[in-house]
Amino acid sequence: MVADAMHNVTDGLALGVTFAQGSGIPTAVAVFVHEVPHNLADFALLLQNGLSKRTALLAQFGTSVGAIVGCLLGLSIPSGPRMHAFVGGGFIYVAAASALPTLLSGPDSKR
Repeated sequence: MVADAMHNVTDGLALGVTFAQGSGIPTAVAVFVHEVPHNLADFALLLQNGLSKRTALLAQFGTSVGAIVGCLLGLSIPSGPRMHAFVGGGFIYVAAASALPTLLSGPDSKR
């Protein structure tokens, strides 16, 4: 859940930075297309691990607040090449910290 919240903060930063520069619509579409299946999969995993539907929805909502926080930060701080590098680094970190270990574990290993 922590990695998902960090991922949402990074999404929000990307949205805030690009909207501040006036080119946020393509980023918003990309984030939306990515986040719908991502959140559906997270919800299914939470249900599969024994959470009730209500608890899983609340957990998903809690991590989604990170996107609002990230967007507000992205809108309020000056954007430039360093901010784009920071946001890109955030996406790389989330991929390396959460997705890569799962992909490398293989189908036969316990998770």
